[in-house]
Amino acid sequence: MKRRNFIGTSAAASVGLLACKTGNAMEISKKFELKNNINHSVCHWCFNDIPLEDFLKTLNELGIKSVDLMGPNEWPLLKKYDIHCAMCNGAEISLTEGWNDPKYHEELIKNYTEIIPKVAEAGYKNLICFSGNRRGMDDETGLANCVVGLKQILPLAEKHGVVIQMELFNQINHPDYMCDTSAWGIALCKALGSENFKLLYDIYHMQIQEGDIIRSIQDNHQYFGHYHTAGVPGRHEIDDTQELYYPAIMKAILKTGYQGYVAQEFIPAKEDKISSLKTAFTICDI
Repeated sequence: MKRRNFIGTSAAASVGLLACKTGNAMEISKKFELKNNINHSVCHWCFNDIPLEDFLKTLNELGIKSVDLMGPNEWPLLKKYDIHCAMCNGAEISLTEGWNDPKYHEELIKNYTEIIPKVAEAGYKNLICFSGNRRGMDDETGLANCVVGLKQILPLAEKHGVVIQMELFNQINHPDYMCDTSAWGIALCKALGSENFKLLYDIYHMQIQEGDIIRSIQDNHQYFGHYHTAGVPGRHEIDDTQELYYPAIMKAILKTGYQGYVAQEFIPAKEDKISSLKTAFTICDI
């Protein structure tokens, strides 16, 4: 997945990584305590200059119980460190080649049919999917195509208790992507009529695309099965360098009765990436 191939290149980042690897576990977790009203997760791709095993060790030290966007190849390592996978991947073709185009249905149906039972067997619940790009296709046709394809895997998802979740993206970072508004995604949820299909509501993307985040969550939370965070603009830290006020957003999510996970998906701009991650968890830990 190309957007998750970010690699830190600065010498300063390398120094920060070395410090993280060699730092004492007591120092990492010092004065870091969470209420855990929010179930915290994080996307490793944003920190992928830190080897996954080292990253999982750090999550253990911080008391974080989940990581997002891991496939079957990574699950054994997660099990080793008793880390949950709140959002699985591995069945999709790409972000741009998705359910809105029937020419991909055969491959997607095969992939999801194979992965859905594995997700359940591993003790996980959520599996990501993508609409794909428009490529000149109108939204109504694309939605109808998604319904035709997804209906062929939803009975299996329902049988295994797995929730298929389509992620919402913005048009700045992902031009031509079809599932680019909550309204289109909600229309797809309604057309499918299954509790085993939800939207992955990416707060960063939807702030850029349509704004009005808290009202959207209040009015449409029944269609949102998972949440991702990042700072706007830039997709960096969610601190006071950006425009979203995440404590209020987290309170709105909690008020809906949501019991799933919220995953940090920001790309650290600061040298001390783990410190940035700790700050983000603290900001969201209302």
